[in-house]
Amino acid sequence: MKILVTGAAGFIASHTCERLKALGYEVVGLDNFSPYYSLELKKLNEKALNSIGVDIINADLRTDALNEILPHDLDYIIHYAAQPGISATSSFEDYFSNNIIATKNLLDFALRLIDLKLFVNIATSSIYGLEATYPEDRAPKPASHYGVTKLAAEQLVLQKSREKQLKACSLRLYSVFGPRERPEKMYTKLIACAFNNEAFPLYEGSEKHLRSFTYVDDIVDGVISVLGKEEAVDGEVINLGTEVEHTTQEGIDAVEKVLGMKLKINKVPARAGDQLRTKANIDKAKKLLNYNPQTTLIEGVKKQVAWYKENFL
Repeated sequence: MKILVTGAAGFIASHTCERLKALGYEVVGLDNFSPYYSLELKKLNEKALNSIGVDIINADLRTDALNEILPHDLDYIIHYAAQPGISATSSFEDYFSNNIIATKNLLDFALRLIDLKLFVNIATSSIYGLEATYPEDRAPKPASHYGVTKLAAEQLVLQKSREKQLKACSLRLYSVFGPRERPEKMYTKLIACAFNNEAFPLYEGSEKHLRSFTYVDDIVDGVISVLGKEEAVDGEVINLGTEVEHTTQEGIDAVEKVLGMKLKINKVPARAGDQLRTKANIDKAKKLLNYNPQTTLIEGVKKQVAWYKENFL
């Protein structure tokens, strides 16, 4: 079976490509290699995928002729590509074009595919808003351009399911961390600051924020578990993450424990739209997918530190 993974040079998508390849799928990657963050890291991810026989097509979902670029014998599409996170350097137009227009164009292409079994949209807990502790039927209240545009993208995908034009589902991910995490994200930033003797910029009050810090392999478990379950997941929104909560301070403590050093902290003004609490309600994922994330925070941090040492020291 052949699977297209968009955003393939990114953090979670690259891990997904590796897992799919190991399971015997034919994997086609797509990424526009946006300079939103380090191209060095994206190229490192691409090199790892190339080494196991996964090639990445350099293309932009917003502007390129997908019908001419992509294969038409796809069985699944897993759509990770997006303008991620909450960033003062990203405009509303960035979120709109990368999250909404890109998804619409990919859907238009998907509708041409005769043998497509399932379109898997990768969404985010940010759709819920400042508090993300709810089951999937809770009315969303996104509090950032990121959350708003990811909700719109999700609804574009589910619209096609409701219209019976294709089978589709949307997976809302919670606070993912692990090897290949983006440079500006919490754990990579903490580890980099430690090794470079720099102060970690901690948003005012965020040390008390609660998070379902979920190790990347546990997220990939959930993503690939929808394959072959098209009838069960069609039209569904499904939360993926750990039910275990940790404060941001506990996350900092975990990095300090693994590294055996005290980190320098620099308090900076609070960030607008930052979630106060995320706790994944995964009752539906347990029921539909037999989902059961297992990796502890300390175990995940150890693996991420090992990856950072291997690639950046």
